[in-house]
Amino acid sequence: MAIVNAAEDLNGRRRLSLQSPANLKLIGEIEVNTESDVKSALARARKAQVAWGKRPIEERVTYMEKALQILLERQDEFVQVIMEESGKAQTEALMIEIFAACDALRYFSRRAPKILKSEKHSMHGVLSFTKRLKVNYRPLGVVGIISPWNGPFILSINPTVQALLAGNAVLLKPSEVTPRSGGLAGKLFEEAGLPEDLLIVLQGDGETGAALVEAGVDKIAFTGSVGTGKKVALACAKQLIPCTLELGGKDPMVVCADANLDNAAAGAVAGAVFNTGQYCCGTERIYVVESVADAFIEKVVDKVKSLRQGSEGEFDVGAMFWPRQLDLVEAHVQDAIDQGAKALVGGRRNPNLEGLYYEPTVLVDVTHDMRIMEEETFGPVLPIMRVPDEETAIALANDTSFGLSGNVWSKDVAKAEELAERIDTGSVCVNDMAMAYGVLEAPFGGRKNSGLGQVNGDGGLRSFCFAQSVITDRFGGKLTASHYPYSLEKDEGMKKFMRFLWGSKLGRFIS
Repeated sequence: MAIVNAAEDLNGRRRLSLQSPANLKLIGEIEVNTESDVKSALARARKAQVAWGKRPIEERVTYMEKALQILLERQDEFVQVIMEESGKAQTEALMIEIFAACDALRYFSRRAPKILKSEKHSMHGVLSFTKRLKVNYRPLGVVGIISPWNGPFILSINPTVQALLAGNAVLLKPSEVTPRSGGLAGKLFEEAGLPEDLLIVLQGDGETGAALVEAGVDKIAFTGSVGTGKKVALACAKQLIPCTLELGGKDPMVVCADANLDNAAAGAVAGAVFNTGQYCCGTERIYVVESVADAFIEKVVDKVKSLRQGSEGEFDVGAMFWPRQLDLVEAHVQDAIDQGAKALVGGRRNPNLEGLYYEPTVLVDVTHDMRIMEEETFGPVLPIMRVPDEETAIALANDTSFGLSGNVWSKDVAKAEELAERIDTGSVCVNDMAMAYGVLEAPFGGRKNSGLGQVNGDGGLRSFCFAQSVITDRFGGKLTASHYPYSLEKDEGMKKFMRFLWGSKLGRFIS
């Protein structure tokens, strides 16, 4: 992400300057939106949402389809902005941001009409003879989305698509260190002809984000740090509004004794180094059974040594996205080395590149009390720990305050799936790097400090609605009309009815 510094204020408005993390060149400025700006945006969005929420879902879908076609036509322009601002490799910008965004646009466009369609439900017991139940999925109103810097476009566009399809207006606040990449979501829908004020992009830092959380929206969808996420949760609780929080992880990888080591080693490197290690379900802890540890580590080292790091032409590993994250990665690795760990590859900033580059690093002889195994590192580091058996690996995998994702590697798929079910995380992949967010059918969310609520899947889309139950009496209210007066005779009749309904075979069958 861009390196951010305070710029000269204009007309009393704060401004932030942006430098590319890849080459440190100045790439632009943003003006920070104030609390007053946020309140004004909310008022305009509320007004626009009324008509939008009444439109058939099929009409909302047409704007998603237009946006998809525009994104396909202009993907090179979008990639250029993302690479310049984040330092990602082009392949990763295409995979993480553009491909995933196209997939989300198409996936939810096709399925939203069915997922959000009003549902008729059969009633249980005697109610089935007297009542009808329909559940409507109605929009919440205005949704506030605060997106992060590591996947600035996809993590802006995916929740925005779902919120809009559900009939809401959206106030989107991208990270101040990737404001142009996150802001591409607004430009995309503007070009697609989305009605004015249904999607308003608010630029700024934590001050703007706090103003959005406190503004009075109907839901907050937040992706970011644990500390900030807890503040968001408290603010939402005070307002009695829902929130979804995706707060990162410390994802474990378990390599069983019978794993295909070539595939596992490749999966370890991809899982840890993809996006320069800066994605929420990246592999951050590797537990390998002792009997295959030497062979596995050798294969991992060979693969890491072959990676090309750079900013131009063809390369595999890009820059760290901002200085603070680079400092954190450096501190975690140094702490491990100071306590006896050994860096077989990397272990330092890249001295041959001008920007924010940390060399892909393989650490061995790590212990579970090191920061590298306890805290989220969010960098291209593979800490590998030998364990005597798979049971120990599972116990250590669960010995964490996080619980987002993880992966298990074994030729015995049934065994791997059984081990996966014992890992206390929101998702687990078997014989693959963690990729649950990219599987749009799969609910994605974390346990413990990894977050609250889930995104994607049917439930994720419906979380941008409230479920309204409509119960209709089949007989026009005749039973209710006879409600009063109470009598002992009625009470005795109720007792007899309960004994029949739940105390006899026929009654239990009916109920």
